[in-house]
Amino acid sequence: MIQNRMMITILSLFVLLFTACAENSSDTDPTTPPTEMSLSEQNLMRAMELTDNAVSAHFTGTGMAMARYYNPYTGARSDETGSVWMYTAAVEAVNAVLHGLQAQKEHGNATLYDENFDKYTGLLAQLYDNADYYLGTFELISYTQTKEWSVYGVNRGNAKGTAKVAGIENVYDDQMWLIRELLESYKITGKTAYLEKAEYLTDYVLDGWDTTRNPDGTERGGITWGPGYVTKHACSNGPMVSPLVWLHEIYKGKNDEITYRYIDAEDKETRKAMQVKKSEYYADYAKKVYDWQKSSLLRSDGVYDDMRGGCSPGNPQTVTIDGTVFRKGITCQDRVGPAISYNSGTMLSGAADMYRMTEDGTYLQDAKELSDKSFQYFAKPDQTHDGYYTYNISGFNNWFNGVLMRGYVDVQPVYGTASSYIDTFQKNLDYGYENFLYEGFLPTNLLVGWSLTANNNRTEGMFNFAFAAEYAVLSRYELTK
Repeated sequence: MIQNRMMITILSLFVLLFTACAENSSDTDPTTPPTEMSLSEQNLMRAMELTDNAVSAHFTGTGMAMARYYNPYTGARSDETGSVWMYTAAVEAVNAVLHGLQAQKEHGNATLYDENFDKYTGLLAQLYDNADYYLGTFELISYTQTKEWSVYGVNRGNAKGTAKVAGIENVYDDQMWLIRELLESYKITGKTAYLEKAEYLTDYVLDGWDTTRNPDGTERGGITWGPGYVTKHACSNGPMVSPLVWLHEIYKGKNDEITYRYIDAEDKETRKAMQVKKSEYYADYAKKVYDWQKSSLLRSDGVYDDMRGGCSPGNPQTVTIDGTVFRKGITCQDRVGPAISYNSGTMLSGAADMYRMTEDGTYLQDAKELSDKSFQYFAKPDQTHDGYYTYNISGFNNWFNGVLMRGYVDVQPVYGTASSYIDTFQKNLDYGYENFLYEGFLPTNLLVGWSLTANNNRTEGMFNFAFAAEYAVLSRYELTK
């Protein structure tokens, strides 16, 4: 009897072992092909990996103070704190990841969305909450009014709401990059607080539009780099076109109104104000900003100069009209280079969005020509490796180039040729990831790699987030192209 029971037990164990082996045969059988991950999913997984590592390395404490540099070879963080522009790069990466997750869900991969979406919406909220360390309040005399504003300064304050923001301590383009991300966040989460903040900052930025009149009655136009500057930059105009189109689309068909402030075209001095529909207001300003940059900064070789108006006087001037002080208009028209990739990138995105809004073929033609000309100008074939295109990465160009890539992605639905330009970014990212990824970080130079001297391998936080954002944008692009 005992022997029979032992035999039954042995047989039962054998059956269980055989069943377990059969169930796991797909994992061990070399003839069974592994499940292949799509390029879109691979891009998104890499984007999340890079984002998570960058957040861990560059942010410290509950206030999320951002170390500008981190060295993955030594583990050293820099004492230098990142500017609000650099901080916004983290928001950009998280937004891009969230859009990528949403696209995965829409195309049948709900698991990836379910496992990660809440995590990144929580991180997004944290980033916006702690962005208030860059927030401050000041009073500004503009072309049409004097008003107190709470905006984002270049540098981080010691407590929320205490940052220095007067004069040159804040710049309009920093607000624009935040506006763009706030609207992206609103699109993906539906939180009205993001939309409200984006509109408030948009009101501030458009208060910087030069509404003064030329002798023929036309507006001088253009937005200076900041309220403390007289130069009008491509980077303080071009980035605003797309957000204005998005705001128009949000309010299209609605009766919401906004105050439009302007200067009379006849006497060229009288300040006026009227209520207009938001949808029309945002669309009109999108066209004005786009037209100003195209007419003022487009070069003969098809890309965009950096700025105009750099001559004296170098400080903002005021004028008193009927006892009220206003900012004086800027008449200086000199142009200054060089061409920088993101200045063409924002206008690529702007042209694509303007074409979608208006169906005016002029914008489509602009998008096509700028795509071709910018790629010809900024992408250098076989310079570093055969079969790869090299982009300038000096200074802040790694982040600038990401804006150019996004421009190509925005144009691609209406200009298929842009696909080949986008592919160069995919190849460069993959080369860097597959050859040089170290402790979850990519080197500044994706095609060359790290320095042999460990101390020379510090990385910019905004570059680490830029690479993550590019991978996430490419993930969504692969599903929707």
